[in-house]
Amino acid sequence: MKYLVILFSLFLSTLSFAQDAKAQAILDKVSAKIKANKTFYVEFSATIKNASSGASSTETGKGWVKGEKFSATYGDNSIISNGIKTWTIVKAEKTVYETDADDEDAESMNPKKLMTVWESGFKNKYDKEETLNGEKVHVITLYPKDARKANYHTIILYIAKADNELKKAVMKAKDGTTMTYTLTKFTSNPSVEDSKFVFDIKKYPGYTVVKD
Repeated sequence: MKYLVILFSLFLSTLSFAQDAKAQAILDKVSAKIKANKTFYVEFSATIKNASSGASSTETGKGWVKGEKFSATYGDNSIISNGIKTWTIVKAEKTVYETDADDEDAESMNPKKLMTVWESGFKNKYDKEETLNGEKVHVITLYPKDARKANYHTIILYIAKADNELKKAVMKAKDGTTMTYTLTKFTSNPSVEDSKFVFDIKKYPGYTVVKD
């Protein structure tokens, strides 16, 4: 879960330190587009590679957002937030961790912030335009403002030129681990029932609830 939390804290944050006018203008358009949605649905894959061991693993995830509420899954784990409380369900431990919705770790798992990582704590730089899967994309690099406190040194964003959507991001950690996040589906304003954001312990028999 360590790199999942780091990933979501990277891909899901708040308003950026403008180092590059071109990069900032593009990022502002992406943020505005995301925030214009009353609801959205996203699917993604995340690949983690370790340079020293050569180990590699890939997981898939998906998330639903409605206002301040969200529900997301990553591999076998899931998280539900009603905007007041957040429940992180860890299958391997048969444990549910309940926290306040504004808890830092819970916030880092919010798919809405996942889609607007650059909004806080980062400097940005426009690198180039290239083709990704047959589509023209802008390549923008983010650097943490306070590198001493960060576990990573670089995040590379790939943003579609045609529709200002985040397509891929690569996070490079100080320990040599690289995580590649690829957006595979994004749906604007789908119909999402409020029940999606309600935690029901009856659906998790045998699980222990740990309250922060």
